[in-house]
Amino acid sequence: MLVGLLIVTSFLASSLYYYVEAVKNAMGKKRWLVGGMIMGPMLLPMFTISKKVQLRKTVGFDSCYLRP
Repeated sequence: MLVGLLIVTSFLASSLYYYVEAVKNAMGKKRWLVGGMIMGPMLLPMFTISKKVQLRKTVGFDSCYLRP
């Protein structure tokens, strides 16, 4: 019972994290929210790769950018 509650809580927390980060990085909000609900924390590698690809599409491949 406690393990199930912990798993559901981690999936909801990760979906909220993906939603906030998608809004901050101008990515699809609903897609990452639903993906976080379905896959939970296992979605993190795909999210970081998509975030880097989105940044490269916006900035360009031959330019330099500074990250905080």
